[in-house]
Amino acid sequence: MPSLKLFTMTLFVLVLVLGLWCISEVQADPQVPCYFIFGDSLVDDGNNNNLNSLAKANYLPYGIDFEGGPTGRFSNGKTTVDVIAELLGFDGYISPYSTARDQEILRGVNYASAAAGIREETGQQLGDRISFSGQVQNYQKTVSEVVNLLGDEDSAANYLSKCIYSIGLGSNDYLNNYFMPAYPSGTQFTPQQYADVLIQAYAQQLRILYNYGARKMALFGIGQIGCSPNELAQNSPDGTTCVERINSANQLFNNGLKSLVNQLNNELNDAKFIYVNVYGIFQNVISNPSSFGISVTNAGCCGVGRNNGQITCLPFQTPCSNRNEYLFWDAFHPTEVGNTIIGKRAYNAQSGSDAYPIDINRLAQL
Repeated sequence: MPSLKLFTMTLFVLVLVLGLWCISEVQADPQVPCYFIFGDSLVDDGNNNNLNSLAKANYLPYGIDFEGGPTGRFSNGKTTVDVIAELLGFDGYISPYSTARDQEILRGVNYASAAAGIREETGQQLGDRISFSGQVQNYQKTVSEVVNLLGDEDSAANYLSKCIYSIGLGSNDYLNNYFMPAYPSGTQFTPQQYADVLIQAYAQQLRILYNYGARKMALFGIGQIGCSPNELAQNSPDGTTCVERINSANQLFNNGLKSLVNQLNNELNDAKFIYVNVYGIFQNVISNPSSFGISVTNAGCCGVGRNNGQITCLPFQTPCSNRNEYLFWDAFHPTEVGNTIIGKRAYNAQSGSDAYPIDINRLAQL
């Protein structure tokens, strides 16, 4: 009977190998076919590298802890959307629009541009950047390519309807516009009027995305800009107390964004919009840093001047060695640790206030 034993053993090994192959295949498939990203320096992964701009991070120490080294990411490591891409099951990160080509675009594209805002003039003192409307125009070009790749508009529309769209702008409209004396907006609008103007322009771009196939959109609110090392360095008397006039203006914008989610969910029944409460997540970390393994929340790991917040990291500057204990990497941007906290909680809400009305994980499953 040795032949029967050999047959049984061979069959067992074959079933085991097939089973392991199936498991690896299941794990290799992301939750959604593609992930499209719109934003600013918080999620830019290289779109500004070849622009005539001061807002660049394609040099060390940026990317010091990232597997690809300096790429244009404004962090020591991963950004929030890198973390979310991993959690969604993507093999590798989403390519920037500046380099994404051919079949690669079917995985999604990152259109984010450092210094970009909702308003066209935002960030102009830093040079070239791709505003929200410019990013949406680039997406429209991508959709034309998707139609060509998939054969027709119906196939493209069906494909895009399953993708996640991550949108996070507005920080620069405050940092590099409203609260900068060189811009007239600070005297033209009250904080509430300005928030309303921003939300109106934001909604316009979201409707264009909807008209070009976007159906699952995650809108990221603004974090606590008044608690960034830059604002603490410039406007905090003790270097630790957050700047309330800036944070309260940010909250007006966030309230408007959350209301917009309700409005669009009511109007566009075949789409789903969610709001990610970055402000609340930041507040949670700043009020209880030790529970996240963080010991420094008011200074950058890398930078110049008070709180390491006067300007961003200089080329080849030596950053702090205990980067995992810092919330901020530089004057404005979180460390990989900070980005990981936001990304994980946006994907899997840990409290009812993290994401509204659902988190990205549940959005992906719709």
